[in-house]
Amino acid sequence: MRRHYAGILTAIAIALIAVATFAAGRPKNFEKWPAGTSPAEIGRRVAERFISRPHTNFGAAAGADHPMEHITYPETVAWYGALTFAQRSGDGEPTAQLIQRFEPLFTSQANLFPEPVDVDSTVFGSVPFEIYLETKDPKYRDMGLRFADAQWKNPTPEGLTPQTRWWIDDMYMVTLVQVQAYRAIGDAKYLDRAATEMTAYLDKLQQPNGLFFHAPDVPFFWGRGNGWVAAGMTELLRAMPKNHLQRARIMDSYQKMMSSLLRLQGKNGLWRQLLDHPEAWPETSCTGMFTFAMITGVKEGWLDAKKYSPAARKGWLGLISYLEPNGDIRNVCEGTGKKSDLNYYLTRARNTGDLHGQAPLLWSATALLR
Repeated sequence: MRRHYAGILTAIAIALIAVATFAAGRPKNFEKWPAGTSPAEIGRRVAERFISRPHTNFGAAAGADHPMEHITYPETVAWYGALTFAQRSGDGEPTAQLIQRFEPLFTSQANLFPEPVDVDSTVFGSVPFEIYLETKDPKYRDMGLRFADAQWKNPTPEGLTPQTRWWIDDMYMVTLVQVQAYRAIGDAKYLDRAATEMTAYLDKLQQPNGLFFHAPDVPFFWGRGNGWVAAGMTELLRAMPKNHLQRARIMDSYQKMMSSLLRLQGKNGLWRQLLDHPEAWPETSCTGMFTFAMITGVKEGWLDAKKYSPAARKGWLGLISYLEPNGDIRNVCEGTGKKSDLNYYLTRARNTGDLHGQAPLLWSATALLR
């Protein structure tokens, strides 16, 4: 009998130690939220807002009347974010609605499929991959593979996709669809493609301060462009085994970037349209992307929680202070090409409800629930 009780007490002690250890390693800054600001509540509102909207394009969020030719990448990455949020929150209703949104693309809305001819259209494959990961229906896997494999149909001698254009936006667009293929199929070639592409861009575009020019011929630290990089590295590092040959290189660049961003965050939690220009306006899409990257880095142990979890929390609360009651986020930079002109970046329009901004808000909510 004594042995029996001793065994029970030992088991209880081990369980209590495990619980205490788990609690000690959990960032306290991500636990308690002011009323109305929790990631579950905010994520649900923004996901429902996405579900309520028809397929759209860049101009629709700004009120312009543009014909809809095919689904564009802002919708793709918001759709991906809504799916991951709904899955992580365990809410079956929005998950079902988000999957049902895809079904007409196999039939009556097949004309809205983008053709995988460039990075912006090919990232669409990440959505059917995410649906496959949740449903295991092979038709979604096969659709995703159509996009991921087309991207490397005729690689360059360096092993890069022919879609390479050396814009920092690509560091998310290429990464996400290839990483999603790896998550769905388990074939390391997809992860290696993403890693090879990422390191090539890091070598070409990252500056000594850890930030990135928009392109080799555009020497500006554009907020959302750097946000694409931060989010792309984050998605890739989440997927990479610790012994992957290129992981250390990518982790070093990620940490160098996060250190610079920590210094540039505004008192209100936001980052600016041009990161190193104090006269630039606070911009929400890059803030969502950097917040996602920092939340994930803290939770994964890549970043010092004491330094970065307060910044990530401040980023989240600052970001959602720009959220309208209907779930639309304000101060989102409009769709932006590259141009070697300072004023071009400083005077970009500030949209409300633009999917460039809705998407990273959903990624951040998902990361906080992981």
